[in-house]
Amino acid sequence: MTTTVAAGLLLVRVAIGLTMAAHGYGKVFRGGRLAGTARWFESIGMRPGRLHAPLAALTELGGGVLFACGLLTPLAAAAIVALMLVAAWTVHRENGFFIVGNGWEYNFILAIVAAGVAVTGAGTLSLDDAIGLHALGSGWPGLLIAVGAGLGGGIGQLAMFFRPPALVPAPAPAAERTPPGQHQGAAGRRSPRSHV
Repeated sequence: MTTTVAAGLLLVRVAIGLTMAAHGYGKVFRGGRLAGTARWFESIGMRPGRLHAPLAALTELGGGVLFACGLLTPLAAAAIVALMLVAAWTVHRENGFFIVGNGWEYNFILAIVAAGVAVTGAGTLSLDDAIGLHALGSGWPGLLIAVGAGLGGGIGQLAMFFRPPALVPAPAPAAERTPPGQHQGAAGRRSPRSHV
């Protein structure tokens, strides 16, 4: 592997890995912290939220750092694929593909880049290479681990824990509400209710 290819893989790994780790850090240390993240998980249907908040945060932190370092790269990629599948399905699916509409484009790109790095291997500028793990987790085995375990983990988590909140119809605007004791007539005008 040339130095430029290894440097390119390092750049991609660090950018994607630290992005994932930053999301995990935010769940633990920013905003509403784990308690707020747990409430948010409950609100999107990932129940129990107090289980999923630390699980997601630790997976993002751990998977992100491993990916950035190029250590156990196919497993780190599998974590990213699973996280992005769950995020895309629970939060972004109904908004279409494009990120400008809060769609799942971003989740897709992160998952594909992670799987792609698992196929190529982390490169010679990685801990996998430094300790001799590069041969065990690249090529087709790397793809199988990243995509197979990632999709399996994400689908399994959704099947076991995702219970979407019930849709509650929005109340009609005040101008469209029928006053008590009246009902809407066939022509759209209000008429007194007949009592028999």
